[in-house]
Amino acid sequence: MTVHHLDQLLLACSLVLLIAVAAVRISSRSGLPSLLVYLGIGIAMGQDGFAHIHFSNAELTQVIGYAALVVILAEGGLGTKWKDIRPSLPAATSLALVGVAVSVGVTAAGAHYLCGLGWRHALIIGAVVSSTDAAAVFSVLRRIPLPARVTGILEAESGFNDAPVLILVVAFSTAGPVEHWSTLLLEIFAELAVGAAIGLAVGWLGAWGLRHVALPASGLYPIAVMAIAVSAYAAGALAHGSGFLAVYLASMILGNAKLPHWPATRGFAEGLGWIAQIGMFVLLGLLVTPHELGDDVLPALLIGLVLTMVARPLSVVVSLTPFRMPWPEQTLLSWAGLRGAVPIILATIPMVNGVDATHRIFNIVFVLVVVYTLVQGPTLPWLARTLRLGEGSGAADLGIESAPLERLRGHLLSVAIPEGSRMHGVEVGELRLPAGSAVTLVVREGESFVPLPATVLRRGDELLVVATDQVRDAAERRLRAVGQGGKLAGWLGLTGNGTGNAR
Repeated sequence: MTVHHLDQLLLACSLVLLIAVAAVRISSRSGLPSLLVYLGIGIAMGQDGFAHIHFSNAELTQVIGYAALVVILAEGGLGTKWKDIRPSLPAATSLALVGVAVSVGVTAAGAHYLCGLGWRHALIIGAVVSSTDAAAVFSVLRRIPLPARVTGILEAESGFNDAPVLILVVAFSTAGPVEHWSTLLLEIFAELAVGAAIGLAVGWLGAWGLRHVALPASGLYPIAVMAIAVSAYAAGALAHGSGFLAVYLASMILGNAKLPHWPATRGFAEGLGWIAQIGMFVLLGLLVTPHELGDDVLPALLIGLVLTMVARPLSVVVSLTPFRMPWPEQTLLSWAGLRGAVPIILATIPMVNGVDATHRIFNIVFVLVVVYTLVQGPTLPWLARTLRLGEGSGAADLGIESAPLERLRGHLLSVAIPEGSRMHGVEVGELRLPAGSAVTLVVREGESFVPLPATVLRRGDELLVVATDQVRDAAERRLRAVGQGGKLAGWLGLTGNGTGNAR
């Protein structure tokens, strides 16, 4: 590649990114998942589109897809609140293991008996489409106010079920039948255990290090956090564990560790996540050949119908009925099993492994994902409202950023008061911050001033709070408590972490 080629590549990539960013605005207004727009961009640039780009490298697509999934899972884990997901872990684990087994079996049976596919191809397709997509789930759920338990189950499931599905797809794509199912099940549990252990260890060590080592520049914290998350994936994969589970758990620990400069880190990770999604979906759009899809549309629709109306609901019922999950929530979970780039990327595995008729498998999976994402994504908010599972917006949480003052043995907390926060109307003196902390500056409508104890705080204010090492956590807990409960936070038993603590 010459410098001239590099210039052309940079121009093309920047234009694609700009078009994709503009498309997010359109998709958010129309309710369509943005992944369909990105796939459309890739198809438009492909050999049947205006750019006539011929791209057929399935192995490169798989490698880039894996890398993008690591970033997407890391961004999703960083944004997952432990207090929301903790009660949902047993149910999500059951759905990611038992539910996947039920879904694979039912979908494969439908592909075999309804579409006449051989059992090997039917099992590959059943395994490929049984994985919910983290990017699709995270992007849709963040726009829908669902109960915390439902959101927690869906987010945890999308982070957990990639590992067992990946093992099944690889097993079905190898030469010969699967002879020892017990060995396969043991391999799945072993990879999950190794990945979970490495992810938890890397996440805890990384959080401990970032909290105790003050870096010289705030911009280094986002880089360090993403590097720790990616190292969890690499370590888990090299140890023959689930790298995807490792990166998700490590990122979730980092995201709940109250690290310095957290809003900046979160924004950096979100930006990387968007770039990963755009690049991955555009590349998958390039890989598909639209004029070859005609013969596979009907099989894709039939298999998708079995998956959506039979396999997914049955897997939810079998997995979640022991947890006494109400039927409305089970209904929503059945419809919210969103597919996205993960099944399409997994469909490249048999292509790389040389399985016969792999292009047909890829085409069926591609059509299925596009059609049923187009159906499920926009109708999910309507179904949530119909089942009366949508939640109204409560008091908004505060955005608190911490910058360590290493030589002064203290912390500078930057507090943003959002719309809906009950800190609006509270006087500075009524914050009742612990001794060793104080509000030193208020920024309001672009003007900054030193507040008095009687200064009344308003929505949109930004506060600078100085706290010593000893009371830093207590000051943040008190600020969050007032943001949730106002000046009566103490009487309401709020501690700022979502739990009550009467005193």
